[in-house]
Amino acid sequence: MIRRSAAWAAGSVAVAAVLVGVGFLVPGYSAIAVAVAALVLVVGMTIYEPAALPILAMPAMVVVERVGGDAVNLSLSDFALFGAFWFALFFAQRPLSRPMRSLLWLSALYQVATLFTVIANPYTANTVEWFHAWLSVGGALLVGWAVGRAGRARLGLTLFMIPCLVIAALTCVTALQQLAAGNTGPVYLEIPFAMHKNFIGCVLGSAALLAYARPWWVGWPKMFTFPAFWLCGLGVLASQSRQALIGLAIGVVLITLRSDPDRKRSKLILLAAIPAVYFVWTAVQEQLASKDQFNSAYQRLTWYEQAIDVWERSPWVGVGLRWWVANRTEYTFQPPNAELEVLTSAGIVGVVAFLVLFFGSLVVLWRMNPRFGTLAFSVLLMRFIQGQFDLFWVSVQVSVPFLIVGVCVGADAYAESRRAARVETGAALPVDDLRSVEEMIDAAGTARSMALSTPDPKEPSS
Repeated sequence: MIRRSAAWAAGSVAVAAVLVGVGFLVPGYSAIAVAVAALVLVVGMTIYEPAALPILAMPAMVVVERVGGDAVNLSLSDFALFGAFWFALFFAQRPLSRPMRSLLWLSALYQVATLFTVIANPYTANTVEWFHAWLSVGGALLVGWAVGRAGRARLGLTLFMIPCLVIAALTCVTALQQLAAGNTGPVYLEIPFAMHKNFIGCVLGSAALLAYARPWWVGWPKMFTFPAFWLCGLGVLASQSRQALIGLAIGVVLITLRSDPDRKRSKLILLAAIPAVYFVWTAVQEQLASKDQFNSAYQRLTWYEQAIDVWERSPWVGVGLRWWVANRTEYTFQPPNAELEVLTSAGIVGVVAFLVLFFGSLVVLWRMNPRFGTLAFSVLLMRFIQGQFDLFWVSVQVSVPFLIVGVCVGADAYAESRRAARVETGAALPVDDLRSVEEMIDAAGTARSMALSTPDPKEPSS
């Protein structure tokens, strides 16, 4: 306690000194003063809560507005993730749990495998994308871990859901306006920033699955998650993103059928998955049966053939990441399939590592406590399924699933640390020291006596 008080006192003195300096800078160097003040604010919040910046970055993770030229072409969410990553790296609680370490090692394996194509094909977009891919996977995992491990899963995921609900509402309103005008096509939003239908569908699919799972450790009431799920689900339907519909349907089925130790789920929701899959099937069949050689189904078949042609030019290490924007070939399309995209970019070496990354991660998440692992597994599997039918390595669509996975893994580690602390002290921790909703109920003496994590099978039953 004395050490903590001394740290607070020293920090307060340092902040006061910096604020005095900012006051002197304001008259002549206002821009510098604002930047320094913002830095002081961030540092101050980090002193109070080490996970402050990762938490505040959660709503920015869905901002897809692009910045930079074709060689860089990153989104604002990438910059938010980049800033939050460094704070998570240096200030997140340690040690990392075994599942998190495994996920990060799998991410590192993929990066090592794709490093071959970076060396063999030296150009700017290749190098930038190599770091970007690592940030989208490993960086998102660490940021999510920082939020969950700090016991701030509820706050972080709520901040993530708010912009998703706004996007869902805008999508539904736009769809109604289009229907009133006789337009039954997919929704593309322009406000507050341009959003493609597949971006809308994939992001809202993750939000809908999160609301449907309604993990007890988040503490959302049903009066919030029920309308949130259907609003996001209708947004996915209005976007007419077929891969998002299929991914969401499979995710809902998985969460419904896997045993949940905290609640029973009605199987009636499974009936809603049938029309979603049927809609996608009939839409594809109609396009294939038509004579329009330029619709999305026929266009994909053409792109598949051209992607194989690109891969054959460098089968082992590929022609480079983001080759379609670097004039590496006569083609300028991003392959609409995860494996074909990696195969053309990083060759056989890359696609093997990609499959190891995903299936290895799914195995790790499946073995976790289902209270935390089921949601993480479902979100990641949903993204993998989406990538079978459209572009895979697209900033937000990749980082958001891994971000949610990181929160789940971090929340699992936080719950385990609280359980271990109670076992060690032999008594419930003070309410002020608890952030998990269920633990607060336990402290009040009205909850189940069940531990936060699954009991040790080696312990004898009473």
